[in-house]
Amino acid sequence: MKKLFIISNESVFNYEGKYFCDNLDIKSTPEGLQNNFEINLIARKSNKIRAHVINLDNISIFGNFFSFLVGVFNSLKHKETKYLVISISPYTFFVFLFLKLFKKNPIVYLRSDGYGEYKAILGFIGPFIYHLMFTIVSRISYLISCRKYILRGKKGEIVLPSQLNEKWFEDFKQITFDKIKLLYVGRLRVEKGIYSLLDIIKDSEEIMLSIVGAEKAVNHKINQRNVNVYEIENNLDKLIKYYDDHNIFVLPSFTEGHSMVLLEALARLRPVIIFEDIQHVIGKKKGIFVSKRDSKKFLETINHIKKNYPKIQDLMKQNRLPTNDQFLEKFKNLISNLD
Repeated sequence: MKKLFIISNESVFNYEGKYFCDNLDIKSTPEGLQNNFEINLIARKSNKIRAHVINLDNISIFGNFFSFLVGVFNSLKHKETKYLVISISPYTFFVFLFLKLFKKNPIVYLRSDGYGEYKAILGFIGPFIYHLMFTIVSRISYLISCRKYILRGKKGEIVLPSQLNEKWFEDFKQITFDKIKLLYVGRLRVEKGIYSLLDIIKDSEEIMLSIVGAEKAVNHKINQRNVNVYEIENNLDKLIKYYDDHNIFVLPSFTEGHSMVLLEALARLRPVIIFEDIQHVIGKKKGIFVSKRDSKKFLETINHIKKNYPKIQDLMKQNRLPTNDQFLEKFKNLISNLD
């Protein structure tokens, strides 16, 4: 079986020999590929607990860039290896160049829009930094992405990541709309727009928001009477119940590539509200509504959904959502056939 080294900028926590990450894609994608490759994951070391256990035999984490680079260098002794670099960051960018020096041809997998992410995190200078890295990488590597626009006209293949299995499409629960119960599932990060959403609803008497995504339910700075915060949920049945117990899902991100939680909400027939920043995620999907990022327009969008709720859910049944099996099959074939 051929070795596949997956190199990621994500932070991974080691506790008693088990490895934890926050991003589900860093867990599920390597796990899903291990039937076809001998997977070796190389990532950054985290000093704090993360949410999801990564079930892989070969994981190496490093606390600084020099040791990270040494870890990659040690992989070069293996014959018949492939390299998959996940996302472009300063760490992975320089590792990519390092591998090219040794005549390796890493495949680069872009899961999100780096231009938008770098702008949200670093301000106006962020897109310039990302543009420099992206321009160099895209000229000398093969790209795989979850969205065509992320490729910016460069050659590459499109895959549709998904965590959905058959459970997401079973036992649908009907819910009454007597109260406005909003749900957000995701990390508590500035670029995810969650703090913007909190500001929008802070004075509302009729909106309740549940947030599923805190590392610890008590370890956050959110203190609003109309907001409940829960820890990241690893139990699939409990996660599905969160969707079923709310009538609208909100994705407030400033930037998104291919949102997993968006697919989860659509699978459970829960209408989704996004803001103008990420209209590109709609595509042909039904049940997604765009609001301006202000309280008045946001409430108008909610009331429109409330008024037409049964009709909207009927339309959502027409969605053809990608599944995890479909994603892994295409991804496996791409990696196998690309050199």
